[in-house]
Amino acid sequence: MKLLVTGGAGFIGANFVHYTLGHRPGHSITVLDALTYAGNEANLSTVKDKIRFVKGNITDTKLVDELVAEHDIVVHFAAESHNDNSLKDPSPFIQTNLIGTFTILEAVRKHGKRLHHISTDEVYGDLELDDPAKFTADTPYNPSSPYSSSKAGSDLLVRAWVRSFGIHATISNCSNNYGPYQHVEKFIPRQITNILTGEKPKLYGQGENVRDWIHVDDHNAAVWSIIEHGRNGETYLIGADGELNNKVVLELILELMDKPKDWYDHVNDRPGHDMRYAIDATKLRNELGWRPTYTNFRDGLAATIAWYAQNEDWWKPQKAETEQKYKNQGH
Repeated sequence: MKLLVTGGAGFIGANFVHYTLGHRPGHSITVLDALTYAGNEANLSTVKDKIRFVKGNITDTKLVDELVAEHDIVVHFAAESHNDNSLKDPSPFIQTNLIGTFTILEAVRKHGKRLHHISTDEVYGDLELDDPAKFTADTPYNPSSPYSSSKAGSDLLVRAWVRSFGIHATISNCSNNYGPYQHVEKFIPRQITNILTGEKPKLYGQGENVRDWIHVDDHNAAVWSIIEHGRNGETYLIGADGELNNKVVLELILELMDKPKDWYDHVNDRPGHDMRYAIDATKLRNELGWRPTYTNFRDGLAATIAWYAQNEDWWKPQKAETEQKYKNQGH
């Protein structure tokens, strides 16, 4: 297959490229990425001779049309994806997540190509801490930020194009990814890189907010299961039963990095901070037979810490600017 990977220089997209080259070496890959703050060509530096890279925006109708016509499937990772940034300025989220997805859908429709659309569990809103429920594909959408609203809108566009125009598309909504190449603004790499630079980590509020963590390689293995075996028009939720609150995660990072478990600072909680996400991946497991490799969060976290410790040249250029931005926001 000829794959067009949008957002393939971002965290999850770049890991998808690495995973594909390692596990599906027969496929050819073109990466389309605008290289905004979240996209980094250095994420692909070790494989640049094995892929084609195109710098461009998914809202560019002519470019997207030309690229989609040349490929068999679009694996659509490209998105603006940070809640704090969406609260400060929602406009890029509307442009990329809604207009960009619309542009891809029209090209896919025109050329009769396959689409897999990557989304987030944040489209479902959040759950109470004491609620035994988990998100399923039938959970009503209830987004709470400009980011999650724009992703919910993009999901609904894909569903409408399947029903209205008969395109061949699947959707996946995933819980929180962690692993190599994740921007240091995100929770886990921010804590790790703070410790590596001798700074105390930061914990929002009391750290009670729960996330359902999954290693990025497990996520991308699930995406391949959907590409190869998923039913047209279906939505699959990807999760690895990794529910932990932020305080527990931070204390585990500190333990693994030989620091006291209370060696961190509390900072103001984020506005509209969702309390709990939890994925029910039963459909994915039963229908497609997918299983996570990192069944123990501690092991995946230890591997992630080791990667950041060994790749300071990759994350240090981002660090000072990111911390200044958080300082300006009181975080």
